[in-house]
Amino acid sequence: MRMPGWCACAAQAGKQGPGTRCQGACAAGTREGRRARRWGPCAWSLLWLSCPMAFAPVGPEASFFEALDQHRASLLAALRRGGGEPAGGGTRLASSSEVLASIESVIQDVLTALGQNRAPVFTIDNRSSWENIKFEDSVGLQMAPHCTRRKIKSDSPKSAKNFALILKILSMIYKLVQSNSYATKRDIYYTDSQLFGNQTVVDNIINDISCMLKVPRMSLHISSTSKGLIAGNLRYIEEDGTKVHCACGSTAVAVPSNIQGIRNIITDAKFLLIVEKDATFQRLLDDNFCNRMSPCIMVTGKGVPDLNTRLLVKKLWETLHVPVFTLVDADPHGIEIMCIYKYGSMAMSFEAHNLTVPAIRWLGLLPSDIKRLNIPKDTLIPLTKRDQMKLDSVLKRPYVTCQPFWRKEMEIMADCKMKAEIQALTFLSSDYLSRVYLPNKLKFGGWI
Repeated sequence: MRMPGWCACAAQAGKQGPGTRCQGACAAGTREGRRARRWGPCAWSLLWLSCPMAFAPVGPEASFFEALDQHRASLLAALRRGGGEPAGGGTRLASSSEVLASIESVIQDVLTALGQNRAPVFTIDNRSSWENIKFEDSVGLQMAPHCTRRKIKSDSPKSAKNFALILKILSMIYKLVQSNSYATKRDIYYTDSQLFGNQTVVDNIINDISCMLKVPRMSLHISSTSKGLIAGNLRYIEEDGTKVHCACGSTAVAVPSNIQGIRNIITDAKFLLIVEKDATFQRLLDDNFCNRMSPCIMVTGKGVPDLNTRLLVKKLWETLHVPVFTLVDADPHGIEIMCIYKYGSMAMSFEAHNLTVPAIRWLGLLPSDIKRLNIPKDTLIPLTKRDQMKLDSVLKRPYVTCQPFWRKEMEIMADCKMKAEIQALTFLSSDYLSRVYLPNKLKFGGWI
């Protein structure tokens, strides 16, 4: 079968495997052949990716990781030029004495106000406005130095209950830190579920307290049950001494609840792949992707990542400095999730240094891949009004300015008004994602 835009030798190369070069006059005598020879391996990768009949080899060849190795070398060179991690970068926990002192200072302000017959207030940085957020390419979204603040007043009908709940949780945190014990967010909710109303209230208050005290959430001795999963070439020891081996089998390991306690990380991984959805992650495990692309590591946050999954990705990046890629749906929601891993979010902007990995690259699914792979229109989904609003919102964010290739992909999506899930690749073949799409993206540097 001869595909559009392919010469006969390119079609033959597809039968032999990715990266096979045309050796005959065909490559020199056709427009596609001349362009491919002029552009080099990346041109062949585009031709290869456009052929649904092609299949990748069972395992990586010796030269398979050349593009990845070159990418890693450029990442390391950039780190050296910048003197290592960005200023203030790296995960740092506040000491117990610092946390206790911060809480005592807040309570002292409350007592002082009461002593002066004033209604006490809590003042917290306003993280709901982009005007209070500054962007730095090496860190991501951070709180601006002189941002506006919101006041939670004890004498206001609208905020009195919230003030009391903050005071209650502050008291619980103080006891946890003082006794060097830990509790989950769920534990705190169930201490008085009727008072809190729902778990989201507790989650938001804990984030507000972390922001108010200017300390990472783990320093508050409050953890959360992880929803993320990890698999691949990775071994480590948890804080309690448990040895964990993330085997490259059909099962995955839950992301630990105490990322800071992980030690003795051992891996030969060439790259880390962040997968947006659990269904895609499980499919890659079933297809034995980790073994065939070994050595590698896969992580999923099962949609919008929780704090522990983001902390894990950050820790692996800081420890290993291997290329980190994302595999998300070609839709506004998937793009936003990728941006959370890379640049962070407004809600957690006060903790950006501990969470963001600006070195992340977008591996797929790219909107431009939809046309390149000739995916049928009946497998695509029209953008809803909500999708279009989300896409417009992302396009206006400060980090898009320094990502022109990302902007181009989003503009392609906006122009065609269509989106695609990763599962759309199954139209080409049931294992096209694991056997063709990802291997060739990785081999030929198909990331942006």
